[in-house]
Amino acid sequence: MTKLIQRLERCSRASLVLIALAFLAVVGVLDYLTGFEISFSIFYLLSIGFAVWFVGRGFGFFISVMSVIVWEMGDLAAGAHYPNIFIPIWNGVILTGFYFIVVWLLANLRAAHLELEHKVQQRTSALTREIAERERLEKEILEVSEREQRRIGHDLHDSLCQHWAATAMAGQVLGEKLTARSLPEAGDAKALVKLVEDGITLTRNLAHGISPLEMESEGLVTAFREFASNLSTIYKIKCIFECDSPPIIEDPGTATHLYRIAQEAVNNALRHGKPKQIVISLSSRKGRVELTVEDDGTGLADDWQKTRGLGARIMAHRAAMIGGVLSIEPNPTGGTFVRCLMKDKEMK
Repeated sequence: MTKLIQRLERCSRASLVLIALAFLAVVGVLDYLTGFEISFSIFYLLSIGFAVWFVGRGFGFFISVMSVIVWEMGDLAAGAHYPNIFIPIWNGVILTGFYFIVVWLLANLRAAHLELEHKVQQRTSALTREIAERERLEKEILEVSEREQRRIGHDLHDSLCQHWAATAMAGQVLGEKLTARSLPEAGDAKALVKLVEDGITLTRNLAHGISPLEMESEGLVTAFREFASNLSTIYKIKCIFECDSPPIIEDPGTATHLYRIAQEAVNNALRHGKPKQIVISLSSRKGRVELTVEDDGTGLADDWQKTRGLGARIMAHRAAMIGGVLSIEPNPTGGTFVRCLMKDKEMK
């Protein structure tokens, strides 16, 4: 019924007028065939209601008058006789008044319906603009966050690492001077240099984690390999990156979101799961890109769905921004299994 009404609303005004007149003609013929003894006047409301709803109030009044005329003529043609002319005139006036009341009610109902539709459309447009504006702001916030992380990563790599390197060189010079004087503190100076060099390595790894390589196809795979290697070195756990069929990702933003999702999943596993092994997998199969992070830690708490932290919500939001779907599930063999699945069309 709704589709029929929508189809009729798309018809031209002339077509609607012809349909209303056709309704009136059909009802008039049926009224004549049933004879004047059987009242058929209520069925004229079909054409009147159609005329008011789809054409307008004025045409509804016109069809009302025409309906009374057709009704009177049909009864007379069917053999109706009245003692005087006043009776058919009175009946016609009463019926016309009834039809006019119906027209007025239907016209007001139609106007209220159109006003409600207009308000709904306005509200829908406002909500659509609000959602689009919110998505734009969220995207800008994430972009600002990424730029700030890259800046911090570059500062760590270019400034702090250089400072560490200069400190190590100063320690080496001090150690050489102490060795030349055969002082026992020379060993302490060498140990200090070793600590500084370890600090350089940790700082460089931290900088690469905050600001990975250029996020495009091969750059993403390289960043994941380096990320896994750094995790194994820093946290003394087995971290494996698997990528049998590297996906083609042309959009750096999409690649960055995938990297951050994996990064957050790993951080959650390290904070809450105490895993001994983490497996990061990136693949492209049957037109879909799949990123998974699997660990063998203590797994999810029983009420984890009710107590989802900020990290899980951020991962889900990042996945939604690139047209993906994020799922977090208990691993059947223990630990947690995180998956982000997205279509190829979202990668370009």
